[in-house]
Amino acid sequence: MPQSSQDSSKLFDEQVSRLHELHYLVLFWAAQGEGRGCKYNITNCFDDLKHAGVTRTKQTAVAAIEGLATLCFIDIRDERNRKNIYITKYGAKALEALVMSNQFQPKPSAFLEEQ
Repeated sequence: MPQSSQDSSKLFDEQVSRLHELHYLVLFWAAQGEGRGCKYNITNCFDDLKHAGVTRTKQTAVAAIEGLATLCFIDIRDERNRKNIYITKYGAKALEALVMSNQFQPKPSAFLEEQ
C-alpha cells in the first residue's frame, strides 16, 4: 500500500518528537563537525556526552547513535579504524525541527572546541 507524503510527514514528526537531549546533541555536534571539516567519531561523541553530564556510559551513547542511524538521521562510516558520524539530510531536518521547538539547548563539544 503506497504511503502518502502526509503520512510520511506525520511519521517524521512523530520520530522527532521522541528524540531526547542526547539525540539532539549527537545531531548538533555531528553537524558542527561537518561544518568545521572535522571527523567526529563515536568516541568523541561519548566523551562529549559524558562531559556535558548527559550520560556516564558508552553503552547509552552507542544506543543513541545506533537509534539515530536506524532512523536515517546519521550515517556511521568506518574510516581509518574509527567510526565517524555524519548527519544526513533527514538528520538536518530533524535538527532544524528540534532547534525551532526550543526543546533543548546546545552544549559545547569539548572535542570540537579543541579543533
